[in-house]
Amino acid sequence: MSNKEKYEYRNRVVELDAERQFRLGDGKISGYLSVFLGALSLLAVLAYLYPSLLTTTELRKAYDAEKLQVVLKYGMYFSLFFGAMTHFLKKYRRLGCAGILLTLLAFALGGYAVPVGPVEPMELSLGVDWLILALLGSAAIFLSLEKLLPKYKNQVILRAEWETDFIYFCFNHLAISAILIYANYHTSHFNWAVSPSFQESFQALPTVLQFLIVLVAADFVLYWEHRLFHVVKCLWPVHAVHHSVENLDWLAGSRGHFIQVFSERAMVMVPLYLLGPSEGVLNAYVVFAALQAVLIHCNTRLPFGVLKYIFVTPQFHHWHHSSEKPAIDTNFGAHLVLFDWLFGTMHMPKTHWPAEYGTTKPLPKTIVGQTIYPFSSLVKMMRTKSRQGRDR
Repeated sequence: MSNKEKYEYRNRVVELDAERQFRLGDGKISGYLSVFLGALSLLAVLAYLYPSLLTTTELRKAYDAEKLQVVLKYGMYFSLFFGAMTHFLKKYRRLGCAGILLTLLAFALGGYAVPVGPVEPMELSLGVDWLILALLGSAAIFLSLEKLLPKYKNQVILRAEWETDFIYFCFNHLAISAILIYANYHTSHFNWAVSPSFQESFQALPTVLQFLIVLVAADFVLYWEHRLFHVVKCLWPVHAVHHSVENLDWLAGSRGHFIQVFSERAMVMVPLYLLGPSEGVLNAYVVFAALQAVLIHCNTRLPFGVLKYIFVTPQFHHWHHSSEKPAIDTNFGAHLVLFDWLFGTMHMPKTHWPAEYGTTKPLPKTIVGQTIYPFSSLVKMMRTKSRQGRDR
């Protein structure tokens, strides 16, 4: 009998944090919604005023800026409504006032009536539009999923360290232009391997087949990159930042050191660049990858049936984040379980979920501390090697 088969699995115990809990009628929900919508409204207005600086050229092609002003209109009025509700309920009125002030500032700057015209593209800009759309979409989809089908009912939305992961979420989306510039620079080193005739043949394949090949190729690269971050001693401190999350939910996947964020985006671009799929297939992969990356960290018991033996699901990836012995250095796949199965790194008990998450050694809790951590760890490694060398 293997060690994994001998392991005694335990149930995870999540105690309800009443102080952080949202409850109907106490004004907290209204307060946070007012601030949330007010802040997004102000950001949206600024993006309309300065589109070259605050929006991304690639994403602008995918949406109608004038139609989105209708969404902005309702977002601003709902922010005011929820802000007023906090005063009616006489609780969390400071949050309500903050949301109202943010919205009034957005109105003062032009609100949902800012003229939309041609935009001069800039190579480097902040992805405010990407942040707004991703935050609205992710919060609506995945928060609903976590509340309707939670794995751990007592885990609250504002769980410990959610603020840290929210900042990571914002950085990852605002920095999209810089990430793409780096990724394109990285892939340019593979120009010698590009075959126009091969790419034409690839684009002639059925769309579904193109998508499946892209998915497998991208996952192969991500699997090995991910595995290297675990097994190469000097790389692990970089990836350990992502693993330091102790309560998984839709925001948890955003936590990651900037070195890893830039590296992953650059590496996954290589197979896409060489294959040269059609634009529709490429867009479909980007959407699929973005949604799956959030989903697999979710606090949800959503059943996947036989699909969990093909695709990476929350249960599969939660085991990757576990600090329990059978799960350490397993489940490296980003999209599929295929390569973990092929290379013997798969850990997927039929019914059990992890009881513990995080790293075996605690990391700094602050973003500054986590950013510095890989560098300080590398310095320690070098000093240790130096001492060992002198002791010989």
